[in-house]
Amino acid sequence: MSPTTLRPARPLALTAAALATVLALAACTDNSAPESSADGSGPSTLTVTSTADECTVSAPEAPSGNVVFSVTNAGDDVTEFYLLAEDGLRIVSEVENIGPGLTRDLVLTAKPGSYVTACKPGMVGDGIRSDFTVTDSGTDVAPTGALADQITAATTNYVAYVKDQTEQLLTGTQDFVDAYTSGDDDTARALYASTRVHWERIEPVAESFGDLDPRMDLREADLEEGQEWTGWHLLEKDLWQPTAEANGGTEYVALTPEQRTQYADQLLADTTELNDRVHTADFAEGIDAASIGNGAKGLLDEVATGKVTGEEEIWSHTDLWDFQANVDGAKVAYDGLRDVVLAQDADLAEDLDTQFAEIQTLLDAQRSGDGFVLYTDLTPAQVKELADSVNALGEPLSRLTAAVVL
Repeated sequence: MSPTTLRPARPLALTAAALATVLALAACTDNSAPESSADGSGPSTLTVTSTADECTVSAPEAPSGNVVFSVTNAGDDVTEFYLLAEDGLRIVSEVENIGPGLTRDLVLTAKPGSYVTACKPGMVGDGIRSDFTVTDSGTDVAPTGALADQITAATTNYVAYVKDQTEQLLTGTQDFVDAYTSGDDDTARALYASTRVHWERIEPVAESFGDLDPRMDLREADLEEGQEWTGWHLLEKDLWQPTAEANGGTEYVALTPEQRTQYADQLLADTTELNDRVHTADFAEGIDAASIGNGAKGLLDEVATGKVTGEEEIWSHTDLWDFQANVDGAKVAYDGLRDVVLAQDADLAEDLDTQFAEIQTLLDAQRSGDGFVLYTDLTPAQVKELADSVNALGEPLSRLTAAVVL
């Protein structure tokens, strides 16, 4: 697939309350200039020092072109370093598995723009972040070479994005489960929507593991005869307990403390399994341009079939958090392939840019404080407007895969 933490900046973002699980971590950056070759033709080199509570980058900016981040792990846990897009979601590039005392380089060609650097000690959570700027050096940093090279980069970065979202999902789920099993329902309710956004941003990927998806995300209305109900929406119903009238005329019976522990522990175990699965080589090998393009469309289909209808979060009515997260994930997928689309079909790229911006404007209009209004607060006209925007984006998005594959 919500401040310099994992809350993405608009137009992709959920705001702070909608990402209540995100830690407010400080980032440290000094102001020395990046090193470069004597004639200025070589890459700009910056040093990064990662510890348990700091991510010190030797300069807050570098000129566009070839950039090297030389990352030293001065902490006690394995760490990772990321260069993220301005939205704080899309991974531009990363270097993983830097053991204590080791130094590894992240080498990339950077375009002018605003970015975010992040160290992730322990390889969990949203990381220690700071803003980073790439100034315009006048060097042409547009994609070069075969389209296949661009697609390879897009798929590599998308795999990294999915990994990052599952890691954050796992961290947030642990906090949610801790609150829920301890009986702290107010905290659990506050964490519910903001944790689920990480699932919703990568939902088609999560759904590719067919056994996990029904265990984790099945709605009560979709239960088959004899099927046991588990996962997020079971706990949602227990946290927002319905009246008998809203429960088919039957008085709702709250889960016992033992049942709470049983189902919460299963949710956490399933989330751990999901995280483990996307970190395997087999998963990475299965991601290509087609799966990314189809996944983007699948995310918008999720909006159309559940979020914009209010059926997904029928007890909590937090559907707009899910709506935003699905749009986040689709936009990240498209952004990764955008250079390819631009080269193949510039009109399609322009259409997608416009439609993504328009749907984001409508979502932004429904923000309330740091979150969103509840679905039940929307008027029929507002629901129709959102649905029409989903349809308008769905048409060009359905052509994304063909544009990058054919």
